Amino acid sequence: MRRMRKVARESQHMSSVVHRVDLQEQFTRDGYVVIRELISPDELAPLLAESERLLARRDLIDINNLRCRWQGHCETGECRFDGFDPITDLSPPIERMARDSRVMGILQAILGEPACLFKDKLIYKPPGASGYGLHQDYIAWSDFPTSFVSLVMPLDVASVESGCTIVYPGRHHEGCLSTADGDYHQLPMSCVDESTAVSLELEPGDIAVFSGFLPHRSDANRSDRWRRQLYFSYNALSDGGDRRLDHQRVFLGWLKEKYSQFDRPETYFD
Repeated sequence: MRRMRKVARESQHMSSVVHRVDLQEQFTRDGYVVIRELISPDELAPLLAESERLLARRDLIDINNLRCRWQGHCETGECRFDGFDPITDLSPPIERMARDSRVMGILQAILGEPACLFKDKLIYKPPGASGYGLHQDYIAWSDFPTSFVSLVMPLDVASVESGCTIVYPGRHHEGCLSTADGDYHQLPMSCVDESTAVSLELEPGDIAVFSGFLPHRSDANRSDRWRRQLYFSYNALSDGGDRRLDHQRVFLGWLKEKYSQFDRPETYFD
C-alpha cells in the first residue's frame, strides 16, 4: 500500500512537471496559452455577483472618475460605461482570485519564477460595445516590466460573436512593435498576417495568458449578452518585484494628463 501511494505521488509530481514544461514551451513559442476549466462554477458565482454589485455603484460610475473605462457603441457611437480599472481594491473576492494559488502556479510555470500582480480590471463589454484595435499591452515607459503578461478570465462566454480577444502567435518575439516613446499606440493591421489570427474563444472557468508583446485586438460585441472578463496583469518577481501601487500612481497621472488635453480637467480617482 505504501509503495502504491509512493508511485501515485511520483506519478502526480511527474505529471505536474510535464504540465509546467508544456506551458512554458508553448508560451515561449506562441506567446500565449489557454487553460480550460481551471475555475469551477461555484467559484465563479461570487465573481459574477460582484460584477453585478459593482455595476450598481452609481457613486463610482462617473465620466470624470479615472477608475472608469468607457467605450462607444459600434453602430450609434454612444459612449457607455465599459469597466473598472483597477478593480481588486473594490472587491475582496476578485482580489483573492487574482492571487489564487492555481493562477500563481500557472504564472510561475510560464515565467520560471514567482509572479507579482501588476494591474487589474473588470471589463463588461455590453452588447454593441466596440472592440479594441490591434495593439500590444507593453508600454515603453522606462520602468515598465518586459516580463509583463496578461491573464484573461471570462465571466461570460467569450466568442467571436461577443468580441473575444484575437491574438497573433509568435509575434511577441519581435518585442515592441511601436515607437518606444512611453505612449499607447495602435498598430496598423498591415503589421500582422491575418491568416495566422487565433480567436481566444473561452468558456467561464477557462483562462488565457499572453505576453505583453503579443499583438492582439478584439471586435465589437455583436451578441445580445455581456462579455464580462477579468483582466489581471503580472510581472516576474525579479523584474521589479511588487510594483502595482507605484504603477497605478504613474498610470493615473498619465491618464489625468491625457484627459486634460481633451478639455476634461475635472478628473479624479475614487
